[in-house]
Amino acid sequence: MTDPSDVFAAIADGTRRQIFETLAISGPATATGLAGDLNITRQAVAKHLAILAAAGMANSERIGRETRFEAEPTSLKAVETWIAQVDRDWQHRLAALASSLDDLA
Repeated sequence: MTDPSDVFAAIADGTRRQIFETLAISGPATATGLAGDLNITRQAVAKHLAILAAAGMANSERIGRETRFEAEPTSLKAVETWIAQVDRDWQHRLAALASSLDDLA
């Protein structure tokens, strides 16, 4: 399973979020193709893709001279699980607070 801290670090950057979203919506793309859409260098895109790949958020496949990248949306499951746990904890705490306040009334 993907470490949520890796995913959070990867999506902390707006350009990486945009790259991930583009891959998720439009499908596989090369660093060169993504660079043209983002108006940044291919090398900058490649660095962002490396971070996304290290976080488990992107996969790559070499096809001839090109490397095509695709989004790995299941990587967001770790974040979803973490958020759900935090939400459950807060709901429990808020319910306990409400109960305490009802007891005071």
